[in-house]
Amino acid sequence: MTKVEEAAVQYRSLNPLKKVTAEKTKTKVIPVYMWSSYQKIDAIKEGISKEELENLKEQTGLDYETLAKVLSVAKATLHNKKGKEKFDVSISERILLLADIYSYGYQVFGNKDGFNSWMKVSNTSLGGVSPLQMLDTLYGMEEVKHLIGRIEYGVYS
Repeated sequence: MTKVEEAAVQYRSLNPLKKVTAEKTKTKVIPVYMWSSYQKIDAIKEGISKEELENLKEQTGLDYETLAKVLSVAKATLHNKKGKEKFDVSISERILLLADIYSYGYQVFGNKDGFNSWMKVSNTSLGGVSPLQMLDTLYGMEEVKHLIGRIEYGVYS
């Protein structure tokens, strides 16, 4: 296993999608929420693979039914892709947005399981619904990300 692969495995638990870079002898895994807009646009245009979706699914503990609802696609669309096959731009964008939220949440909470549980519990700051229930719209995703940001900075939420 190369140093890049070792770093990816080590960081995988806090990073639902991974971007691994190697500069000379330094290996760095960058959490999705820290990618520049240009890196995110490139990833979306390149397409997110079924393998990457499977990694996201495994890390978040979400089933295909929930992912299909959040990504606004039929469950069959998610099942029909295999291995390295890529999703189209619109689905890839939603997958990346979801990974961005989870990546940020894992960093703020410092605990994957704690954040995954928090996502499923109703929250008064979101009108009494769970953050997960808000993820089926772009504005809902934005609200969840803002809520995580408030938590990060200690604002009562």
